Amino acid sequence: MDATIPKDGESADRHSHLVRPQDMDWQKTRFPGCEAKTLLFDRRTGLMTALMRFAPGSVLPDHEHVGIEQSWVIEGALVDKEGPAEGIACKAGEFIWREAGSRHAAWCPDGALILAIFQVPNKFFEADGRVVDAAGQDWDETWGHTGAQRASRG
Repeated sequence: MDATIPKDGESADRHSHLVRPQDMDWQKTRFPGCEAKTLLFDRRTGLMTALMRFAPGSVLPDHEHVGIEQSWVIEGALVDKEGPAEGIACKAGEFIWREAGSRHAAWCPDGALILAIFQVPNKFFEADGRVVDAAGQDWDETWGHTGAQRASRG
């Protein structure tokens, strides 16, 4: 089960929301070799924190960070496969953040476990020209309301 921000009236404690990742199942994503445990997800704004597990050699294809993305690599390495920062490797114990509007493809040559924080879901650029989120939904239809796209241009 994903940890989502409760709606008004759903929680007696509005300040602290304890999440136990060890009790959560890994969820497959549409990217081969990538699984996630969503620790926080606000369906209104797109704010998300997730543990992400990558099998050796797995790739996150061409995508743009609409808001700032933060990643702490717990195990393995996250390497820029394509884009302006090609070859930069963030290794276990290191932290990397990417500015809004940055675009690249990333891979985990030996696998990785990463804590990732997204202000807004990434845009993924499909071979057929579509722009979608990580779930494969049209990005503009799903997240255009957040205003993040306009803010990242500004």
